[in-house]
Amino acid sequence: MYTIGRLAKLARLKTDSIRFYERQGLLAPETKTASGYRLYTDVALRRIRFIKHAQRCGLSLAEIGELLQMDQAKPAARAAAYRLAAEKKSEIDKNVAALQAMSDALRLLLAARGEDAGTAPSPEGDESPLMSALEAFWSQQDGKRPAAASGVAGAGGSPPRVRLLI
Repeated sequence: MYTIGRLAKLARLKTDSIRFYERQGLLAPETKTASGYRLYTDVALRRIRFIKHAQRCGLSLAEIGELLQMDQAKPAARAAAYRLAAEKKSEIDKNVAALQAMSDALRLLLAARGEDAGTAPSPEGDESPLMSALEAFWSQQDGKRPAAASGVAGAGGSPPRVRLLI
């Protein structure tokens, strides 16, 4: 059994975060001592690791809470959690495909870096080298999206719009 401080240290969180997860219904102590100290088991540590990983993957705490309902015996809660899981999986697959396309475009950009060595910067109005690399990636695919990128391209099979925050 872990105290809240020990659990926080193992999970690399602050104790306030654990208390917040408790208030959100995502976590509960296994028991409390006579003096009121919360005590947790390895199950709580696993749950926190799941919560943190799910947050990194873009799930909200409400969605995480819904997914954590899968261990309930209530069929309606389980069905809702499975629906959410299917929706999130589809969303993540689309994001992975978009990230892979950008990674491939950056690879092409870096490969072309040697060809650009010593040349002057492009005149005003020319597209950025990254945009050119992304277009080169899509044209190498013969205008077709890779199978993994299904649903990522815009209308008419065009490459997805990429918004760069630099």
